[in-house]
Amino acid sequence: MTQVFDTIETCVDATLERIGQRVVLGLPLGIGKPNLVANEFFRRATGDPTLKLTILTALSLARPRPRNDLERRLLEPIVERVFADYPELEYVQAAKRGNLPPNVEVIEFYFEPGAWLGVESAQQNYLSSNYTHVGRDFLARGANVIAQLVARRAVGSDTQLSLGSNPDILADLLPDIAAARAAGRDIVLIGAVHPRMPFMFGGACIDPERFDYLIDHPNYDYELFCPPNPPLRTVDHAIAMHVSAQIRDGGTLQIGIGELGDALVYALLLRHQQHEAWRAALTALGGAGEDLAPFRDGLYACTEMLVDQMLDLMRAGILRRHVYGSLPLMRLLASGRIGERFDGTILEALRDVGVGPRLEACEFEELRRHGVFRSDTRFRDGRIRSPDGAWITADLADDAARRALAAECIGRELRGGVVAHASFFVGPRGFYAKLREMPERELRRIDMCGVGYVNQLYGTDYELRCLQRRHARFVNTTMMVTLLGAAVSDTLADGRVVSGVGGQYNFVAMAHALPDARAIVCVRATREKAGRVTSNIVWNYPQATIARHLRDIVVTEYGVADLRSATDSEVIQRLLNIADSRFQDELLAAAQAAGKVARDYRIPAQHRHNTPGRIASVFAIPRSAGLFTEYPFGTDLTSEEIRLAQALTALVAQTTTARGRAGTFIAALRGGIEPGAQQALARMGLAHPRGWRERLARRLVALALRRLSVRTTARDPETP
Repeated sequence: MTQVFDTIETCVDATLERIGQRVVLGLPLGIGKPNLVANEFFRRATGDPTLKLTILTALSLARPRPRNDLERRLLEPIVERVFADYPELEYVQAAKRGNLPPNVEVIEFYFEPGAWLGVESAQQNYLSSNYTHVGRDFLARGANVIAQLVARRAVGSDTQLSLGSNPDILADLLPDIAAARAAGRDIVLIGAVHPRMPFMFGGACIDPERFDYLIDHPNYDYELFCPPNPPLRTVDHAIAMHVSAQIRDGGTLQIGIGELGDALVYALLLRHQQHEAWRAALTALGGAGEDLAPFRDGLYACTEMLVDQMLDLMRAGILRRHVYGSLPLMRLLASGRIGERFDGTILEALRDVGVGPRLEACEFEELRRHGVFRSDTRFRDGRIRSPDGAWITADLADDAARRALAAECIGRELRGGVVAHASFFVGPRGFYAKLREMPERELRRIDMCGVGYVNQLYGTDYELRCLQRRHARFVNTTMMVTLLGAAVSDTLADGRVVSGVGGQYNFVAMAHALPDARAIVCVRATREKAGRVTSNIVWNYPQATIARHLRDIVVTEYGVADLRSATDSEVIQRLLNIADSRFQDELLAAAQAAGKVARDYRIPAQHRHNTPGRIASVFAIPRSAGLFTEYPFGTDLTSEEIRLAQALTALVAQTTTARGRAGTFIAALRGGIEPGAQQALARMGLAHPRGWRERLARRLVALALRRLSVRTTARDPETP
């Protein structure tokens, strides 16, 4: 029986009494972590050196922290407003300070991107693992306590639980945990009820008896981690436009984490709702695609992360292709023999795809659950009872019985379909509110399930997964792409990990395994650091997340390179066509020096104008009409904060070198304070500066705002 606690302390007491002084604590990634539970285990270990604590997890999120005084002035009010009473993970703060106790280790399989580059303990304890292998690795490393947040609801006298945002690992692990327990291994499952966790359906629903301990008290109510929507830059919109033309109507969509995913959703909405504007922008970018029409049949999403904007795709009628957990029905839908509405001929069609012909009870229940048979029909001893009480032989090979069943017992429309399978989510505060407030009928169209179902085809239901994922487009991002087609997505040249493999390999592998699927890897053509611009398309790199033999489609802001079935020379040429023109010559020279491209090869003239200025000019006209904004889905920031963030970001870029800092300080001291800057300066606490430091800060902010105004007036606001 599940034991319910009203305090975390007593739950941890019971766990330690049962497990002993060696705790290997498994926690889900992202917002599914029970932060207060993790903190209590960490405090116990901090206070008792005989308690050995290992934490297995990923994506340990923390409030943004400023790097300097100006960032502090901008960030602190935003952080207090947005993150409110979100409790920080104490092991995260200790690790970043470099003072984790010697009896505590933290092992993560996916980092918040870039957050742990300078933390040696995190780099040393990084676990490189495909998302689908994480549950296996948890058990292999001795996990004996697994804890996560859950959502609770009452239906009549019954209490129902949902894994909410994170069925990803635990839903897949439950059978393995049962097997381990049967073999004599003790594993404690702890559920912490959180009143703001959305109650999600599908694979996220879990029998409360699965948990050994449940913590349930209204005192444990706090803000879930809710990062605001990131700004979408011109380059993000350009890449997304190219990708949006690759998405097949009636197909399957997977979107990775980050700005490019948000931009892709925006481009898909534009394609569907403002098709002429979308097509004009795509043409101006020089883009083309395999599917250039609005969505008639709609899409199904099979995606690791349920992103906020997928709810917009649902509302717009784009995410509307239902899939069903029934192989016979998916066979019929894939062949076009039935649609979601059907008539009596469905019974003969079902027989043709392997149902019956004499129905078993399990077949009948599956078909009734999906609406083929009416909900008020019953099955017993090989017969089906019609709503008017007649008993009809459940034999699809018997013409008379089949006609009687068609006349008396069948429904008219399929039920229980879903438009999305996903394994976890994290997003802005409003996203969680929309999920909590969504009518159950709509919410059930999203099946939150284990990552093993979403991220791979393996399983007893292999054919079902393949049929559901027709015309799949798996869209992910990468940091760099080599000229031979390898993707560098998680690790720097020196071995330091930026993020993690996550599910990227899984999706690429599926794209090659499914007959009509493609893996689309998106990469910004360049990056800028310390005032220096470099190419993200490189000749070679010591690390690779996706090997060159798995190359498929690569997209930059300058176009699409289809690399499947291409020779090395063809791959190089196609990638050069979508590289930034400032780096094309040196890249070509490196390939020619290695003998991988003919010495007399020249990049076609139409691809020699890949510059940020050209991309900015393409978006100038649609932007004047209100399209392709930085925050098309809204933001938790005020307009003043957006303006200040843009100005300060540019200021940082301008002061990365000694010469740049000197020039900026001189310009700031010489310049005045424009009247339009007063409100922004007040927001930064610099309306009435005290001391020379604040006076200098005031002038720097005023200069940054003045330069931002000039850029906005003269050209694209994002072009340095």
